[in-house]
Amino acid sequence: MTIYFYKVWQPFGCFSNFSPHGIEIHGIYWSTVEHYYQAQKFVGSVDAVIIPVIRAATTPEEAAALGRCSSRKLRSDWDLVKTQVMREAVFKKFFTHTDIREILLNTGNEVLVENSPTDYFWGCGADNTGQNHLGKVLMSVREDLRQLQLLTVFSVDCLGEKG
Repeated sequence: MTIYFYKVWQPFGCFSNFSPHGIEIHGIYWSTVEHYYQAQKFVGSVDAVIIPVIRAATTPEEAAALGRCSSRKLRSDWDLVKTQVMREAVFKKFFTHTDIREILLNTGNEVLVENSPTDYFWGCGADNTGQNHLGKVLMSVREDLRQLQLLTVFSVDCLGEKG
């Protein structure tokens, strides 16, 4: 069964970048993944001055609006790095917050789909023809977290053995 998510208040809303799960990356705290992602669009660009404004935004919706302003100049490599930027933030979110990590891990091998009617890159779009990159990132992070759990169990088991 495919798991669809979109709004924070809906089932699996913790998969949304707007969910209230802060992250710390490179020593800087961000209220949501959305805050971090939108700010990263401007790193090294002429409009980098907007980064602290996005970081201080009261809501993820406000951060998104600031980051989507078409009059600002994005960093030149944005199309090349945006998926990796998202992946780093999503991994940090689920690594940091054990409650939602368990929710993600408990999805088993189900396909995860951001059910956005307007986003054809990160979501599935209105007609389900979108690329669903956010769902793909979540499934990849889910697998990485599983591997980390296995390594932790293996390390604990090995440390407990007598040589």
